[in-house]
Amino acid sequence: MARTTITTQVAIMGAGPAGLMLSHLLATQGLESIVVEIRSRHEIQKTVRAGILEHGTVNLLVDSGVSDRVLREGDRHDGIELRFNGESHRIDFKDLVGESVWLYPQTDVFADLAARRAADGGDVRYSVTDTSVQDLEGKPKVWFADADGQEFEIQADFLVGADGSRSYCRRQVPEALRIQYFHEYPFAWFGILAEAPRSSDELIYANSAHGFALISQRTEKVQRMYFQCDPKENVAEWEDGRIWSEFGKRVNGNGFELKEGPVLEKMVLPFRSFVHTPMRHGNLFLAGDAAHTVPPTGAKGLNLAIHDVKVLFEGLDSFYSTGSTALLDSYSDRALERVWKAQHFSYWMTSMLHTVPGAGDFDRARQLGELHSVVSSRHARAYLAESYTGWPGAL
Repeated sequence: MARTTITTQVAIMGAGPAGLMLSHLLATQGLESIVVEIRSRHEIQKTVRAGILEHGTVNLLVDSGVSDRVLREGDRHDGIELRFNGESHRIDFKDLVGESVWLYPQTDVFADLAARRAADGGDVRYSVTDTSVQDLEGKPKVWFADADGQEFEIQADFLVGADGSRSYCRRQVPEALRIQYFHEYPFAWFGILAEAPRSSDELIYANSAHGFALISQRTEKVQRMYFQCDPKENVAEWEDGRIWSEFGKRVNGNGFELKEGPVLEKMVLPFRSFVHTPMRHGNLFLAGDAAHTVPPTGAKGLNLAIHDVKVLFEGLDSFYSTGSTALLDSYSDRALERVWKAQHFSYWMTSMLHTVPGAGDFDRARQLGELHSVVSSRHARAYLAESYTGWPGAL
């Protein structure tokens, strides 16, 4: 069977939120793209991921015409609680920086974007196989086979690798031309989905002598929660009573008590910090998890991916409308500026709230001193609020 050649302006590998958002933004300006994805649409939509959206991410979803469902079905949160020594301290986003975040699962973000691209006739090809890329320093080519085994070659002006943390595109950058920064954390999150009422209207970030816990929400009747654990923890050894006992030791007290219920799902989530630089090689551009990952404590992963594609879209739009490569040439530097701010914030939140294995009395006392410093200073609370809700910039 002969290979079919198709041409486009921008080829995008990866049909997660980053790849679909870029394709959508390009389409709003009449620019062509083709998205290829090795997973099925159903598989992506069933992948459970975090769901805190910065105000800039929400604005882009709504203002670009993806969907306003986030405003109708998402939960706006005007603050979070830091809980330590059995007491809660609210970080009031609205009062401190005048912004909010939205609790809206990443699966819903994907569903909105996938539906918008389908409605607009976007060329998104799921369940492809045998992908490879060539000529990254010239006019990139993407080879793949569709679900029926038909082979294709995409010829494009630019290639965008938005293909996740195990990115194939990232590995095509010559080793001598890249620098990778990596930090592995000595703990993980034990995550559950539970059939229970909400214990709080806003997220609770709890530091305790027993380790970290995060109390989040999903719906009125189903909640998602996490506690710090060993990365090698076996979920099969944890029955419901033991799980709720562990949560209770970390968050209950002084009049607060978690609302419990049957545990529907449980998982262990290791995490790390990773940055690949630069985020461009020739006419290949990396975006989202293909270029960087952050621990989930700061709720930055999806928001960074959306910021990347917004910055990249501006560069592509400028090139096709004016012929100037200036914004494309500065893409990596502009994106990485925010990436490193997010890495710092995520590391800071993680180290302030989690217990490092082997920590002694000094470490515990110092950590409590840090938390007291944050909640007792309006400037420190404002820094946390601005970082959490999203810094001013391209979004």
